[in-house]
Amino acid sequence: MAQTPSDEREFAHLRKKMVDEYVAKRGVRDERILQAMREVPRHLFVPSVLAAKAYGPGALPIGAKQTISQPYIVGRMIELLELTGKEKVLEIGTGTGYEAVVLSKLCAKVFSIERINELALRAAELIRVLKVYNATVKVFDGTYGWSDQAPFDRIIVAAAAPEVPEPLVQQMARTGRMVLPIGKGGNQRLARVTRVGTRIQIEDCGSAEFVPLVGKFGWKE
Repeated sequence: MAQTPSDEREFAHLRKKMVDEYVAKRGVRDERILQAMREVPRHLFVPSVLAAKAYGPGALPIGAKQTISQPYIVGRMIELLELTGKEKVLEIGTGTGYEAVVLSKLCAKVFSIERINELALRAAELIRVLKVYNATVKVFDGTYGWSDQAPFDRIIVAAAAPEVPEPLVQQMARTGRMVLPIGKGGNQRLARVTRVGTRIQIEDCGSAEFVPLVGKFGWKE
């Protein structure tokens, strides 16, 4: 259904309010991220019956037992990546593509992997409709990464892993950085992983709540 100019204005107002109240006020400072989140029409990435709730503070179901993350955590995780605009970014867990589209405004290229076909198709369609030309989605087990596009300057994982998946570590650039939740439901921590020579350093960035990362190097279904 086509949106009227008044719908557009209303959604723009709700987006601004969401960013001010639930993202900036909670500590996300990077103005580029806040602006990207003011621009991306989050209501398109949730089922239409939930469009009215798209600009609230919480995560929402998007089908196939998956969720779109709450706005704050999207902003927080992207801020932890410390993007300058030149990076090649790997995203694991596309969902319907909201975070990938936000990232597309903040880096050079986004390669996003989703294991659930129906979600990947929806994400690819939204990326096309929104005329985003620097983001690509494929259906695959994200815990393997995307080896033929590696190395990646940044990796972001939108599902909680039991530990840092080794293939993703291997696909980080030498000065790469990865942000992901680690742990079981109810006891997850947000981690930032950086390369230090041949080792990796893991920094605890607070609590998190995500669906499990399912795959060969994640949780078993």
